Amino acid sequence: MNGTAPNDPDYHWNVEQGTPEWLQLRCGRLTASEIKLIMTPSGKIADNEKTRAHVYRIAHQRMTRFVPPHFVSFDMLRGQEDEILARDLYAENTGPVRQCGFITSDRWGFTIGYSPDGLVGGDGLIECKSRREDLQTEYIIEDYSAGRVPAEHVLQVQTGLMVTRRKWLDFISYSNGEPMTVVRVYPDFDMQDRIIAAAQAFEKKVVEKIAAYTNALNLREPGRWSIPTERREVQEMFTT
Repeated sequence: MNGTAPNDPDYHWNVEQGTPEWLQLRCGRLTASEIKLIMTPSGKIADNEKTRAHVYRIAHQRMTRFVPPHFVSFDMLRGQEDEILARDLYAENTGPVRQCGFITSDRWGFTIGYSPDGLVGGDGLIECKSRREDLQTEYIIEDYSAGRVPAEHVLQVQTGLMVTRRKWLDFISYSNGEPMTVVRVYPDFDMQDRIIAAAQAFEKKVVEKIAAYTNALNLREPGRWSIPTERREVQEMFTT
């Protein structure tokens, strides 16, 4: 089911997160998990090495539609399994949770995407985070006790709410054998305005880099030229 009006988000239901189809949906688009690369934790527009690297990464993806394979660590595998356990435990205690592969919105003149960990009814979302046991202890003492989301996840959570236009998000922190915690978060419209401003600045840079790339390759001067290459699959590169 997609949005029914121009400002509604588009729901990509039949796409499993982590698959090639999901990667293509994300390709060349700024996503909620990447907002931390273009903003400071305090909510200001960032201009640093990570920001500049991400400009080139998104520009390249947008031009080529290619997403390079990435290494999957033990922590990432643990997180994938914990997300399933956390979602199931949440559903057992609160009610049905529906999965959706990817949600996008382009109401700002460009697209921002979000991969929810689950949708609750017509108003809610869940965002699940997997933690080592010691970090869960730290989180419970330092943040959960104050009813807040860890600073490093605030931008992702607010972007998810902004993209989906849902009324609330339950932030779930899961650790094997430890108490699973849930904190309900509501839209912070001031923070969302700052996210939009940072995304607009980022989009402008991406468009400028794409134009600069095209112009550079269109140069016709003695002493410089480009030669196309054929992309090889990673498996082929390791067997040659």
